[in-house]
Amino acid sequence: MSEENVFAPQSDPIIDLEMGSPRSTSAPQSSTLPVHQEPATVDMGSGNLSVRQTWRRLLDGQCGIVSIKEKGSQFALLPSQIAGLVREGPKEEGGWNANEWLNPGDHRKMARFAQYAMVASEEALKDAEWSPTKEEDLETSVRMSRHVFEDMLIFLKGVYMGSGIGSLDDVYQTTVAFENGGYKKVSPLFVPRLLINLAAGHVSMRYGFKGPNHAATTACTTGAHSIGDAARLIQFGDADVMVAGGAESCIHPLAIAGFARARSLATDWNDKPAEASRPFDRDRAGFVIGEGAGVVVLEELEHAKERGARIYAEISGYGLSSDAYHMTAPREDGHGPYLAMKNALRHAGLKPSSVDYINAHATSTLLGDAAENRAIKDLLLGEDGKEEASRINLSSTKGAIGHLLGASGSVEAVFTVLALHHNTLPPTLNLDTPGDPREDFNCNYVAKTAQQKEVKVALSNSFGFGGTNASLCFTKP
Repeated sequence: MSEENVFAPQSDPIIDLEMGSPRSTSAPQSSTLPVHQEPATVDMGSGNLSVRQTWRRLLDGQCGIVSIKEKGSQFALLPSQIAGLVREGPKEEGGWNANEWLNPGDHRKMARFAQYAMVASEEALKDAEWSPTKEEDLETSVRMSRHVFEDMLIFLKGVYMGSGIGSLDDVYQTTVAFENGGYKKVSPLFVPRLLINLAAGHVSMRYGFKGPNHAATTACTTGAHSIGDAARLIQFGDADVMVAGGAESCIHPLAIAGFARARSLATDWNDKPAEASRPFDRDRAGFVIGEGAGVVVLEELEHAKERGARIYAEISGYGLSSDAYHMTAPREDGHGPYLAMKNALRHAGLKPSSVDYINAHATSTLLGDAAENRAIKDLLLGEDGKEEASRINLSSTKGAIGHLLGASGSVEAVFTVLALHHNTLPPTLNLDTPGDPREDFNCNYVAKTAQQKEVKVALSNSFGFGGTNASLCFTKP
């Protein structure tokens, strides 16, 4: 994977691999995944300065969740008044300033989530040190097999970029403008800014990528689905390079009101925002909304080797499942997440005992964290698993950045790759007392302080409303 730019909620960047969004980061350059008989590599992108800062801050136990009361009177009236914001500031300091990050005119054409996706993609490609300039490089790269009569394989360059909600700002503001002023108050750019697939479209147009141009919108599983699906496009021969990830920017009173009415958000920590997101803790009481983007560059292994790319990890497995249970609540037994992780390991050809680290989806909700905890223990302590729960290493980085919704899966995939690359387990912040009940939460949750440990196999989990689940399996090259 390549080191890229990640933007996510925080006072300053907190990552160290390729992603892009309101959080800055730098990460490994490439990783592989099985493509038929050959693996494919993944290059992740995020600004070198940003990624390194983000990863360092994450390991140092710093938090990017802040109060949003001062953003406006509507925010001050909400039950949850905190969020993981992309830090505004100079580009050279890893902050977000659209005028510095974007080309002239982009700000008007792109909704903010698409802006994050564009910058993250640019940084990912830069970190991957891959920027084709010839028409034939953009359109196809041809490789002949050893057999004279075998068809030559054509691999294209493509983009797979998703978002869970997209531009709620545009929907709200245009609705108000239309209600007050009628037809002529609607911008001709309203629909293009609104469409989630335009993030992928803008990246494709910017770089001339003529392969798959795709988007996922599967709630909080979007980022993981984007990466996993893009990897499979490489496996099926539809591309040899895919820019993939998720982006989100919906820190809006309407979005927060909706999640608050669904009783999903933390509301008891408005005066202590840094303590609000507490995955696996006994006092957890809801998630903290965040914004950002994470983008990786996936690359077919031989293609990466031929150009001398740095390979950080391989995508060895990708598991999917559905709870088939409820619109927003998980099954208490965690059977959906269990199936997703089991399928990821099945595709990778690995046993549960081989898993060294899991970046959990754990959002700091009572039901969700408990269900995932049970699923992980059922799988890793089951057949071909580990001997005891204390040997299961997992953490949730949402304690530091909040829940980035459609971008969470890709941002956390970057963290997972960095954990693999650096042999370092990122901490779960605010974990004072695991539980409740304590006897059920007896794994190693990497509470508050990062841990050094050799990591050869790691899973990154993402689950979303509608019961959609995904798990990505990364391995050392």
